[in-house]
Amino acid sequence: MMSRPIQLQRGTALVVSLIMLTLITILVVTALNLGSANFRAVSNAQFRDEAIAAANLAIQSRISSTFLDPPATTTDPVDIDNDGTADYVVQITPTCISASVAETADPSSAALPPAMSLASTWDTVWDIAAVVTDDTTGASVVVHAGTRVLLGQADRDRACPG
Repeated sequence: MMSRPIQLQRGTALVVSLIMLTLITILVVTALNLGSANFRAVSNAQFRDEAIAAANLAIQSRISSTFLDPPATTTDPVDIDNDGTADYVVQITPTCISASVAETADPSSAALPPAMSLASTWDTVWDIAAVVTDDTTGASVVVHAGTRVLLGQADRDRACPG
């Protein structure tokens, strides 16, 4: 019987398998990092969109109120998800941009008393700035909206001097 020569194992299979295991591990870690980066990007976009929605809600609330008081910065809590707690705090700053004498009466103002005649009716243009900064999510946005408001002389003098 012929004996086989003893083969020395050189560990090539072990080295190749360790290299392949390292490459696969690097691929998996890279895929996890890309997935978490995409998740953070989507979360940031959602937080930004919610902050813009909160700013728009606060602006609409301010526009629907009267413009009879001198403009001042107010802080409005906004509940986006209607759960009873304020999700965002919005700082609203109305600024009177211009005021000009109304040249023609709007159809809705034709039945106004004499104190609100054409000579004492003013077209005022307002910039409403809403600033939302949320420390929890890091969202921070500034939204501007413009509106035109028809004011009487006394209201114009008080709310939009100059």
